[in-house]
This record gives sequence, structure tokens and C-alpha cells, in this order.
Amino acid sequence: MPVRNEKWPEGTPNWVDAQVDDVKAAADFYARLFGWDIQDAGPEAGGYHMAFLGGSPVAGVGPKPENAGPLPSVWNTYLAVDDADATAAKITEAGGQLMMPPFDVMDQGRMTVALDAAGAVFGIWQSTGHNGIGRYNEPGAVCWNELHTRGYEPAREFYASVFGFSYTDIGEGSEFVYSTVERPKDGQTVGGISHDTNLPDGVPSYWLTWFQVEDPDATLEAAAALGAATIFPPTDSPFGRMAILRGPQGETFGIINPPAEAGNTQEP
Repeated sequence: MPVRNEKWPEGTPNWVDAQVDDVKAAADFYARLFGWDIQDAGPEAGGYHMAFLGGSPVAGVGPKPENAGPLPSVWNTYLAVDDADATAAKITEAGGQLMMPPFDVMDQGRMTVALDAAGAVFGIWQSTGHNGIGRYNEPGAVCWNELHTRGYEPAREFYASVFGFSYTDIGEGSEFVYSTVERPKDGQTVGGISHDTNLPDGVPSYWLTWFQVEDPDATLEAAAALGAATIFPPTDSPFGRMAILRGPQGETFGIINPPAEAGNTQEP
């Protein structure tokens, strides 16, 4: 049961949150599904809730931005940065687009949300008080983050430019085009990029959050009883038994029971 109470190295996925219309309903759904203890972060947090597992933070659940027009419910992936303002400048220089200037979140951190060069939304988080994910690679916690993109090469070039990532191709190059992502300072694998040619029209490229579970079939059955839908049914793979779901408010996420030696190898 890996636990981390320190800042994550730059470029590591260090936080995930669900952005939904009904925060209370989403909190109830994920508390029942993953056994999370979900608490309101207080009036100054604007309705944002924090999810804890074994006393450590593992995810957030919050409302959609006000006055932003119609937005889908989503799970967001945030990447750790040492300097949010400097990284924001790199994002625009590399062909990305900031959805807002970097801003402080109380005394917890500094962040912004952006579009990469292929149109996928992601966040950056500079920790000043909240270090991000505190438990990982165990049932109920994040174990993998991957980008599903139509623009495979532009996306790889973008993240290499902004974060210094390198890549290892693991797909066979035609039906399965996929690479793992390695951060620059230590070569540690911190995620993946998939050339997803099956994205429906109108669905943008996106970051997919995977949560570890002990039994994907039972979890899928429980999720369906709570109002979720199946996008990709339980399937065995070299990476474990896995499925992709759509939450009751439309947010997409994955569940997987990885082999004991697999999972997110974020720990430096």
C-alpha cells in the first residue's frame, strides 16, 4: 500500500478530480464504489470535496466552473510542476492553450488548466501545501494515467517540449500504437499515450484515469447498480483485467486489477 506525503517530481501525475454538475451525488457514488471518505473542503473551497482512502488524499470531486457554458462531466489529470507560471509559458510556446492564467488555490498550491497541442485538457499543480495523491497502486486508488489522442505525434512532441518527457514504444505500431511516458530526471515511467483512432466524432482527446480494484467484474456490477454504464467490458490484457466506465453524470474512468509487478511506477 504505497503512501506518499512529499511533493511529486515534476511531470508526474500528482492529482485527479471529477468535475460534475451534482457534487453530492458524485461523492455518494464514488464513496460507495471505492470506499472513499469524501469530505467538503470548506466554504472557501467553493464546493470542492476531497476523497480520502486510509486517511490519505486520493482524489477530488468538485463543481464545474460557473459561467463557463455547457461542459461535460470529466475526470481531470494534473501533472506536478515546480513553477506553474514558467510551465504555463512553456505550454503556450509549445502550441497549447491556457484555459485561464495560473492562480493560487488558497494556501494549498498554484495551478491552471490547459489544452495540449492535440486538444486534450490537462491540469498542472504546483504544491505549496497539498502535495496531491497520497496513496496509489492499491484498490480504490489511482494506478495509471494515460492520454487518448487523435494527434499522437503532435501530443508526444508537445509533452516532450513542456515536461522533457521521453517515450518507449510498446505497441505493435499499427492496430495498437502506444508509448509509455518517462520523466526526464530519472527515467521513471509515469503514464502512457495511446493513439486512439476509435474516438467518436465530437469527443476530444482526453486523459483517462485508471483506478485499481480487486475484482473488475464485481466493481462493474456494483457501478451499474449505482447508475454507471459500461463503455468497454471487462477484458483480460497483459496489463491486467480491465474495463472502462461512464459514471452517472457522464464522466469516463477506467478500472483495472493489474499484475502485482505492474501499475503506476510513479514512486522515485
